[in-house]
Amino acid sequence: MINGFVKFFGTGGARFMALKQLRATGGLWLNYRKTNIYIDPGPGAIVRIRASRENYEPAGLDGIILTHKHMDHANDVNILIETMTEGGFKKRGTLFCPEDAISEDPVVLSFARNYLENVVFLKEGCEYTLGDVRFRTPVRHHHPVETYGLFFDLGTTIGLISDTRFFPELADHYRAENLIINVLRLKPIENHEIIDHLAINDVEELLRDIHPANAILTHFGMHIIKNKPGLLARKLSKETGVNVIAGKDGMKWEF
Repeated sequence: MINGFVKFFGTGGARFMALKQLRATGGLWLNYRKTNIYIDPGPGAIVRIRASRENYEPAGLDGIILTHKHMDHANDVNILIETMTEGGFKKRGTLFCPEDAISEDPVVLSFARNYLENVVFLKEGCEYTLGDVRFRTPVRHHHPVETYGLFFDLGTTIGLISDTRFFPELADHYRAENLIINVLRLKPIENHEIIDHLAINDVEELLRDIHPANAILTHFGMHIIKNKPGLLARKLSKETGVNVIAGKDGMKWEF
């Protein structure tokens, strides 16, 4: 029985992919039962929604989640809030975001915040409910700005590992039946302080440790695209025994 889906309105990540749009950077639409939430509306989110062959209506969204405030995750948040609230004429919806998305060099503008019913700050180890959706933010990630991944309990468990440097405890916080993993880099680099993102070898270690039923890779950087995400996913599947899927723009994964 299908209770929900994740629609990938973009599988590209970081600044160069956002600038070149070799993959879209629109983020994710999560549906569970009667609740709809948009996660990380990066550049082009509203355009991709409107261009979809399926009928996705942002005015029907119940909320928006920003895992962090970087532009490839948050660029379209204000226009999406406007659309969700029908130009601000219907005060509704909840925004979940780290506090620094608003309080420090804000990406969510004050006029847009005034259109919302609620703004909820994400914090490490906290749980949240919106309509039919329950989720938690298990740990603060290692990233230059305040960043959280998401862990959903939706009949099945779904972990979304957002941008982060790899750290040993990461797997313990995301022991889910299904994983969505942001993987930007093809290979590790010595200076992690420059690019705090997961590489393919980090993903392999996570999959061996957690061993989910399914893992969907997304948020690809330039080198991942050049080396064909589908081939990389098949190699990870063979090496870990996990069903690894390379996300594609417009893909709809049902659960």
